[in-house]
Amino acid sequence: MDRQEHRVERRLAAIFAADVAGYARLIEQDEVGTLRTLTTYREIMDRLIAEHGGRIANTAGDSVLAEFPSAVEAVQCAVDVQNALALASQDIPEEHRVRFRIGVHVGDVMVRGGDLLGDGVNIAARLESLADPGGVCLSDVAYGYVRRAVPFAFTDLGPKKVKNIDEPVRAYAVCDLISASLNETPTADADLLRIPDKPFIAVLPFTSLSGDPEQEYFADGITEDLIAALSRCRWLFVIARNSVFTLKGRAVDIKQVSRQLGVRYVLEGSVRKAGNRVRITAQLVEAVTGTDIWAGHFDRDLMDIFALQDEITESVVSAIEPNLQAAEIERAKAKATSNLEAYDLYLRALPEFYAFTEHGFRRAEALLRQAVERDPGYAEAWGALADCRGRLMVGGWTRDWNADAARSREAALQAVQCDPDNARVLAIAAWSLISLSGVLERAVTFCERALYLQPNSSYVLTNCGWALIYNDECERALACLEKARRLNPLDPRGYITLNAIGAVHFMEGRFADTEQFTRRALEMSPNHPISLRYLTAALAQMGRLAEATEVGRVLQSTRWEAMRTHLNRSCYRNPKKRELLFDGLRKAGVRV
Repeated sequence: MDRQEHRVERRLAAIFAADVAGYARLIEQDEVGTLRTLTTYREIMDRLIAEHGGRIANTAGDSVLAEFPSAVEAVQCAVDVQNALALASQDIPEEHRVRFRIGVHVGDVMVRGGDLLGDGVNIAARLESLADPGGVCLSDVAYGYVRRAVPFAFTDLGPKKVKNIDEPVRAYAVCDLISASLNETPTADADLLRIPDKPFIAVLPFTSLSGDPEQEYFADGITEDLIAALSRCRWLFVIARNSVFTLKGRAVDIKQVSRQLGVRYVLEGSVRKAGNRVRITAQLVEAVTGTDIWAGHFDRDLMDIFALQDEITESVVSAIEPNLQAAEIERAKAKATSNLEAYDLYLRALPEFYAFTEHGFRRAEALLRQAVERDPGYAEAWGALADCRGRLMVGGWTRDWNADAARSREAALQAVQCDPDNARVLAIAAWSLISLSGVLERAVTFCERALYLQPNSSYVLTNCGWALIYNDECERALACLEKARRLNPLDPRGYITLNAIGAVHFMEGRFADTEQFTRRALEMSPNHPISLRYLTAALAQMGRLAEATEVGRVLQSTRWEAMRTHLNRSCYRNPKKRELLFDGLRKAGVRV
């Protein structure tokens, strides 16, 4: 027995070290409350460590040390822990919040009697002390293992001299945590993001210099096309359209935009359209320093607009990455159509679509039908048409569900047939086939292809996130959805992603987390049916039937009959997940 306790084993492990920030102060303020909260938080942390394949080795008071066989699982666990604890502490006053710092390192450890010892452990502990409260800090070794394998951005903190370690340790901070926005003390800079080491770029809305407000749609369309083109580069992280368009028409400071959106590069410019001529100016700026990287000035006939967009795209991606492979440039330059009339109709449809109203979707649908009549091979227009029809159905604005579902499915499949390598149309087809038509296997194939082709598009990630929920891949769906939020930080319709995250937690039985996310979604869009649906079911499954019934009444006062049809037609790989939702709704008195 004694020999076994003193036996020392060496092995390589991913080490996770966590400690409470300001523990002594918290105990002094409220010992009983702090210990009660710590117990609750340890239950959350212990559960997540086990779910990610970790083993808790040493614990002492407010600290936790765990080992993982995989660096990816250790980092993913650390992020999940911080996000879960941030959500759990939302309603606690700032001065009483219990917040952990977490450090992750990969190195040689000694194991004795189940405890971890050695320099690897010491480095993880020192990294933990470098992390912000609510943050995660990695060593360069751990970063090397995970940087291409996890959907997070990192900030390079540089070499750090740490106690009892001879050589400086290069440290990296995870910078796209929910905890960062929820846990920071409110300041004038509370909404700012750290600048990641990965190539994040924002394309600001190009200014229309035509002097005609009716021509703004054209400048907006150029912006949107550039965002889509740059998003096709698998190594480039492009901020989504909905976030950058919140800055439209505003005088902006590039350095401030860089922090607000968490980007290293900003592309801005202007469009002047007059008759059959167009002039586009564009400027690429290294936003942290304000240094100009590239600028271009183009005068062309309108018929050359597609070639002109190719020139701008190639110039931007080549300026950011001089050694960029030619294949990446060609992928970014892929054109949607050569029919100028169809293209103009598509651009006119976009602002109608983004109004997110029944009237807007119907006007967009009419314009998109005209676009595909003029160019039946226009994949983007077919995909947008499928999206329009799907949103009309999900919104409850449908008169004949079966006919509308068939039309949406036909448009989605036509889009894929026109361009099977277009990630946006693959993603909308995946969502449409599962959500509206109950076609699972083909939808999953489309989803996998879309994520491979364009893994850094918020639109692709959100649609595929929903598809993965139906496919019972909830944790993978959550990773997609959190990444979508990072790429769309100012989205005024962020409730769509919040609802999807709430759905993930519901399907995994984390009903309190569902409540947190759906209530945040309802703050952005009061009485949104999907938010109400998951909130009602979550409250009921937590036994809070009076609250669930009250929310359920509000749910049924919306366009519930059409919603109910949608819910019954959706395809779930795991029927138990559908029944969990239906059971919660029934407990609240909602007819399903």
